[in-house]
Amino acid sequence: MIKEFREFIMRGNVIDLAVGIVIGGAFGTIVASFVDDVIMPPIGFLLGRTDFSSLFIDLSGVGYPSLAAARDAGAPIIAYGAFITAVIQFLIVAFAVFLVIKAVNRTRRNEEVAEESTERDCPFCLTPVPKSATRCPACTSGLEPVAP
Repeated sequence: MIKEFREFIMRGNVIDLAVGIVIGGAFGTIVASFVDDVIMPPIGFLLGRTDFSSLFIDLSGVGYPSLAAARDAGAPIIAYGAFITAVIQFLIVAFAVFLVIKAVNRTRRNEEVAEESTERDCPFCLTPVPKSATRCPACTSGLEPVAP
């Protein structure tokens, strides 16, 4: 059982997943700082010097002066400012992932086009041969030349 577990862990995709999770966590921290320290202050300034992280609705009706005071008192609140910040963080992370996926797909597509333009498979033995070849180097079958 330990041998099977070791084989499972040492597979390339499991290690890639672990690296991705670690990098994703670090990236999430960077995005959180970017949103909290760079994006939200100017937006708050433009909206009348509002600190988004302190926006809340007091459901108890007491009228707490700050979010921290309401939380310390254990009052029921809706911290919609923190939610808005989390949504912006999510959108930035989702956009970054979209850009990475788009770049990877473009690279794969370019590699497939490059492969398609230079080789074809022998119809007899399925060995890749240059498109201009008239004989397969593996099985020596005669091939029809493909027009460029």
